[in-house]
Amino acid sequence: MRMANSFAQPILRTGDLAEALRVARQLLELADTNTVEVDFEAVARTPQELNRLLEQMPEAEWWAYGPDRSGSSDGDALPSDHLPVFLRDWSRPVHTVEVLLSAAGSAPVMVRWDFDGWPAAPEIGLGPGGTRGAYVTLVANASDLDLETPAELHTVFVHVKQIEAERAPWLAAQVGLRVIGDLVMAPL
Repeated sequence: MRMANSFAQPILRTGDLAEALRVARQLLELADTNTVEVDFEAVARTPQELNRLLEQMPEAEWWAYGPDRSGSSDGDALPSDHLPVFLRDWSRPVHTVEVLLSAAGSAPVMVRWDFDGWPAAPEIGLGPGGTRGAYVTLVANASDLDLETPAELHTVFVHVKQIEAERAPWLAAQVGLRVIGDLVMAPL
């Protein structure tokens, strides 16, 4: 698990979760994925959402979601007593993505693929990108990386080093898309 910041730029916003997942996989085909894992975050607002998510992620960290809220997995509290809760599970195997998205249903979720690096982009003067800033994120049922604004849309983001911001539009073009928003800091 890497703790740092990266910079993310959206390249697709769609109401079709399968399309968003397809684009994320196309980006992963470009990447150096000798080592790849998935981080997962979600906001569970109902007991049903919470139960489905915890069934798939029994070891997930959680904390009460929202201002002036308390309760977390650090104590003896039950997450069901503190809804809504934010859940985070690190270093999941890649094959769990579809199951986790299905368990989330309409809950706001974030899936971030963490891998070894982006390929060289000689057309724009960039060599291979290392692990810092090498992520693909799919945000489902929310309009932002922090899952603060629920939506019926799903967004795919590419993450790059800030100093290599031109890699984001290059990556988008490699999968037939273009950037559709600003490059923003994305805490990891």
